[in-house]
Amino acid sequence: MARLESGAVHLRREWQSLEEIIGSALKARAPALSTHRMDVRLPPDLPLIECDATLIERVFVNLLENAANYTRPGGTIGIRARLDQTHLRIDVTDTGPGVPPGQEAAIFGKFVRANPAGAVPGLGLGLAICRTVIDAHGGRIWVENLPSGGADFVFTLPRGNPPLPEPESPAS
Repeated sequence: MARLESGAVHLRREWQSLEEIIGSALKARAPALSTHRMDVRLPPDLPLIECDATLIERVFVNLLENAANYTRPGGTIGIRARLDQTHLRIDVTDTGPGVPPGQEAAIFGKFVRANPAGAVPGLGLGLAICRTVIDAHGGRIWVENLPSGGADFVFTLPRGNPPLPEPESPAS
């Protein structure tokens, strides 16, 4: 966290497949997610995104870990992505208790936990790391409570202009 905040970590931005980043994060958290239903919905025409794949994977790992910690076994954790003209929006949803009202912004601070006396382990750094990474990429991150219960952690990343595929050369 200190290295991220001090600028000691330089982003290694490359054009990446969001599907691969999400797949890697899901694999990394497979044991914690094994008692939950996963619902991943990505648009079929999802372009590459320019990002540091390792750091964006860390964002997904942290958000998925939180979702697994706060969602009862058998509950659903969802990942959605959608595009507008300038940004990619990603939602990571859970069916847990949601965020206590008034804590929506505070939980992204260092050493802050939504329920400090609760049984969920952690130091309160995961969401602070997420915010620092997303900010470094020129995006935004926030949380909303879902009307049906649970939380929706949302982040955006600039869409950018992915490189066009190189035309295939004719066979000689």
